[in-house]
Amino acid sequence: MHKGRLEAFSDGVMAIIITIMVLELKVPHGETLGALWPLWPVFLSYVLSFAYVGTYWTNHHHLMQAANRVTSQVLMANLNLLFWLSLLPFTTGWMGENHFAQGPVTLYGANLLASALSYYILQGQIVSAHDQDQSFRAALGSDLKGKRSLLAYVLGTLAALAGWPMVGFAIFCAVALVWLIPDRRMEMVVSARSKTSG
Repeated sequence: MHKGRLEAFSDGVMAIIITIMVLELKVPHGETLGALWPLWPVFLSYVLSFAYVGTYWTNHHHLMQAANRVTSQVLMANLNLLFWLSLLPFTTGWMGENHFAQGPVTLYGANLLASALSYYILQGQIVSAHDQDQSFRAALGSDLKGKRSLLAYVLGTLAALAGWPMVGFAIFCAVALVWLIPDRRMEMVVSARSKTSG
């Protein structure tokens, strides 16, 4: 299978995820700006999840640009990632509608953790598919940012589960802010190949 089909399918799924999330923002019954105030938890949840989906889309794009081969293991790992991301509209909506209560924030954290683990697995499968190309392993390095994010999701989820949902939510926001700084590791692989072939 050509990687273009995988990219197109993944792009479509992520676009649908964002569309479903924005549909949760119901139009208020009122004509004043004050009518928007009750929607702030839903809106804040949407902004956070939009940042996460956007980050996954950007990093997924760079990962696929660097890839030359797509194996069946890569396809399955990609589907696994899309499955967990597709649950974000549900967990986002539940968290926002219930004003960051313990159960919804805990489930949201578990969703983020599962998505991050799935992306980590996808990275590993792509590296395995390019075992003769050491530039992948070199670019990924120790992946401290990814591993620290996984730890942060665990801590945030446990904090929510222990009865401090706003602490958990704050941790999830902090991780999202960290990932707004672009991850250029895969861009370096593509750039290095271009120079070699040029």
